[in-house]
Amino acid sequence: MDVEEVAEELYGLRPAEFVAARDTYVARARAAKDARAAKAVAALRRPSIAAWAANRLARQRQREAQQFLALGTTLREAHRTLDAEQLRAAGAQRQELIAALARTAAALAGEAGLSVSDTVQHEIEQTLHAVLADRDVAEQWARGRLVRTPEAAVGFPAVAPEAVPPRRPPVPPPAETAGASGAGTADGRAERRGHAGEGEEPTGAVSRSAAGRKPARGGDARRRRALERARTEAGDADGDVARRERELAGARETRQAAVEEADSSAERVGRLERELHEARRARQEARTAATAAGKEVTAAEHSLREARRVAAQKARALQDLERRDEA
Repeated sequence: MDVEEVAEELYGLRPAEFVAARDTYVARARAAKDARAAKAVAALRRPSIAAWAANRLARQRQREAQQFLALGTTLREAHRTLDAEQLRAAGAQRQELIAALARTAAALAGEAGLSVSDTVQHEIEQTLHAVLADRDVAEQWARGRLVRTPEAAVGFPAVAPEAVPPRRPPVPPPAETAGASGAGTADGRAERRGHAGEGEEPTGAVSRSAAGRKPARGGDARRRRALERARTEAGDADGDVARRERELAGARETRQAAVEEADSSAERVGRLERELHEARRARQEARTAATAAGKEVTAAEHSLREARRVAAQKARALQDLERRDEA
């Protein structure tokens, strides 16, 4: 048995059809004494509705899927190299594209007869975020083999301001010079140097310059402190978001496990109900057969009694003939 072909077929089925089809292939592999294939197929897990819808998108819209995977490669490389221009260019289209693809996935699920709730729609978007951010998830999605919504945090982490190269400020135009200003400027510099040498104005000028610089240094310090506070608060906020995303992922994992267990129990109940129905039908058939057999026994007993009665009459008639003959 070709396990890869079986997996390709199974993950193309609707979730409700997955388990029965998988178990059928497992039974075939065991009947063929192919223990390896039976174990591999039995290990395949049924996808959640969100994962199935995302897989269907990758299978049914391959051109869009390849473009989306290329965007993910670009974003991951840009974050690795901190390429600000690539981040700006690729990040601008990310959210809008994810929302559009999630709507397409929901529409494809509807075409297959499976409606998508708002919660599942959100999980599809989360899955697509993970496809962009995580290469392993992207590879599974490209093959149409996702099983559940990825647990990793959705999206890319924000790029720290100091990590993004700032845009270059505009170059100021060269200062204008008048024709006769060169000599005047030189004379002015000489005059200022002369004043400085006489000791009349330099002290006041230096004091005024120092006084002018103090507010600037104070403003720089305040800005640095504000920036540090903003970074700390942003880091705390990111940590809170990450913690809540982990809690949400854990809750969704618990819910998915409960849904799978409920579905598995429902399948067992359905199987037992079918077996019970078959047993009841067999019992009814057996009762019907027993009733018919009972009627046949009664008829046979009646025939036997009648045959015995006739036989007794014949025996008596024979005895009468024999006595007459002897006489």
